[in-house]
Amino acid sequence: MQHQSFKNEHVDSWHSAAEQGTVEALYNLGLLYSTGQGVPVDLVEAHKWFNLAAVKGNVEARECRTVLALEMSSEQIAEAQRQAREWLHKH
Repeated sequence: MQHQSFKNEHVDSWHSAAEQGTVEALYNLGLLYSTGQGVPVDLVEAHKWFNLAAVKGNVEARECRTVLALEMSSEQIAEAQRQAREWLHKH
């Protein structure tokens, strides 16, 4: 249990850094949600974070987003894009 709690704290710290616009945090959140490290696997959430990192110039995020999209429905991709736009509007 202690290890899981550590992971959740780590996820929280990436969310905090992402809110401050840290590109590495945006990318790392995409990795976490795409692989389920400390969070449930969520392709929509992962795509959103990769999209946000890609918009800020992260090439790896752009590549990950493209690969991830191959596993997603068009509805999931549209939802991820909507969430990314909403996040950008708020931050």
